[in-house]
Amino acid sequence: MTMVRAALFLATALGCAAAPAQVPPSAGEVAQYNGLHAAARAGDLAQLHKLIASGAKLEARDAHGRTPLHVATFARQREAIRLLAKAGAQLGALESDRYDAVTIASVANDEETLRVLLSLGASAKLVTSRYDGTALIAAAHLGHAGIVKQLLAAGAPLDHVNNLHWTAAIEAVVLGDGGVNHQQTLQALVDAGANLSLTDRQARTPLELARGRGYTGMVQILERGSAARRRAAEKPR
Repeated sequence: MTMVRAALFLATALGCAAAPAQVPPSAGEVAQYNGLHAAARAGDLAQLHKLIASGAKLEARDAHGRTPLHVATFARQREAIRLLAKAGAQLGALESDRYDAVTIASVANDEETLRVLLSLGASAKLVTSRYDGTALIAAAHLGHAGIVKQLLAAGAPLDHVNNLHWTAAIEAVVLGDGGVNHQQTLQALVDAGANLSLTDRQARTPLELARGRGYTGMVQILERGSAARRRAAEKPR
């Protein structure tokens, strides 16, 4: 599901105007960039070195609140990210829609850039977006199973509840399509120990939501996960 389709799906579910997806720099914005923003977007390491040495502000913002690090992340300029981080750029800075670099890479399904960011010390635990969510919830929503596994390994909060009252497991169901990618995402969350008893605002569990949507594969994953936990709880200690 594309970000636009996902945003429209979310809007329908909430009965509200379409929620905007992440906003990468437009061609017009890129054309107007200068300094660190321009160098980060182009991956021009020599210019980045020069500008940083001259005292350019690492946390300078464009019209959408993006720092050079955000811009480099959108552009998948991984060496620029490394250089900016080494110079002291804030890895957890939020742009105007409250996305950090980790969430930007996660939504883009950019596993290599996410790997770089996490290796540099970026956190998978930040609360981001207007929905008070996390990178894990955003990735689960989109069925990015590889991203989800990276974030879980980095200590992402497994059972964080956003302001829609949805966890990553719930979002994988209610904003997913029930297909292979979302099934793999849900399986990763179940394997990591996601709390399958947490409910949405209508007191529906992920299993009830999956059944209601006819997502047979997800129902099987959730039923197996719940049964395994019951067996483990019943074992003599």
